[in-house]
Amino acid sequence: MKQRSNNALILSGTGLAKGVALLAIFLLSSFTASGLLASINTGNTQTSLGLGHSPGRINTELLYQFAGWENHYFASRDGKGASPKLANLFLSVSANIKLDDPRSLLGRELPGLYLFDSRIAVAGEGTNYTNMPIESAPPIEIMRAEREASLQNLSDIPLTGKNDRPPPARWKEGVFIYFSHNRESYLPYLKGEKDPNRAYHSKINVTQIGNVLKKSLEARGIGTTVDKTDISKNLLTKKLGYEKSYSEARNVVKEAMATNKEITYYIDIHRDSQRKKDTTKMINGAAYAKLAFIIGGDNPNYKKNLQVAKDLHVLLEKNYKGLSTGVWVKAGKGTNGKYNQDLSGNAILIEFGGVDNTFEELNRSAEAFADVFADYFWQAESVGKPLEQPTEKK
Repeated sequence: MKQRSNNALILSGTGLAKGVALLAIFLLSSFTASGLLASINTGNTQTSLGLGHSPGRINTELLYQFAGWENHYFASRDGKGASPKLANLFLSVSANIKLDDPRSLLGRELPGLYLFDSRIAVAGEGTNYTNMPIESAPPIEIMRAEREASLQNLSDIPLTGKNDRPPPARWKEGVFIYFSHNRESYLPYLKGEKDPNRAYHSKINVTQIGNVLKKSLEARGIGTTVDKTDISKNLLTKKLGYEKSYSEARNVVKEAMATNKEITYYIDIHRDSQRKKDTTKMINGAAYAKLAFIIGGDNPNYKKNLQVAKDLHVLLEKNYKGLSTGVWVKAGKGTNGKYNQDLSGNAILIEFGGVDNTFEELNRSAEAFADVFADYFWQAESVGKPLEQPTEKK
């Protein structure tokens, strides 16, 4: 009787092992088949999240980790010696699924998912694809200011930055600041509003940041122009959709370039739609609104724009650790892809905080950015002579 029981136990264990093995083979076959199917060229242009890119996604970091399994020198090159989790590694190589990138799980199955198709060029502290900057359009009634929220907490808005009386600028007009989405606002000042998609206002919005940034830059000798053209109003007047914001702002930038040859940098200021936990950083006991650099990947100045953003991110990391979330590249269908950065190699777009940030936090960030930008500006080789801006092809 005992012998029969032992035999049954052995048979049961063998069956379980076979079941596990069959399941593993099935999963492996499924991932392999899906990878082979995706590698067939179907002519679909929406490829940035496609499975066929799996081989190209095995980056340098992953190769170092592979080598580290055999030689611990490679594994400890960054002082951490951490190995990738096998589940993450298997999913990434076989099916291009990344557990820190939810877009890879959904592929192109959900309509409109390509709107979130950005690439991290430089990752800041805690940055990954789960907290990427989000650009959302306002509801039509908000865009028309038909149901604009009442304002609140206006007494909490600092009127200016610390530098109320800047000295004469050593560089008369070095920076041009403008706002393609000039009515992007912040929920703490919109009475009764909780929906981040409705954080828009014609009076209290991102343009307030330009005031502080101008004073802070001019205090460091850099003449700055802040253009507050109401792009949203222009869109309404011309009966254009919100997606035409950058085209309308382009006219503003081109006019500035034509009338002032001393301008060398063009900064488009925006506000992220992410919530406060992802857009706020404590530095030396004070709250700052995080910054994110957005670069259009579909323009001839892409590499120059990207390098400017990378350099500024590095300076922020050195002086205000964690303030910059990093540098993001947006290209392809569903994005503007240029953000008017094709007009100049020194053009960047910066997201200042998110819908929940206050102007106290935003002003600190504006002053911090001016601090590191001034260092970059005066050290740049191009400062000795204003850049000749490329003429737009007709």
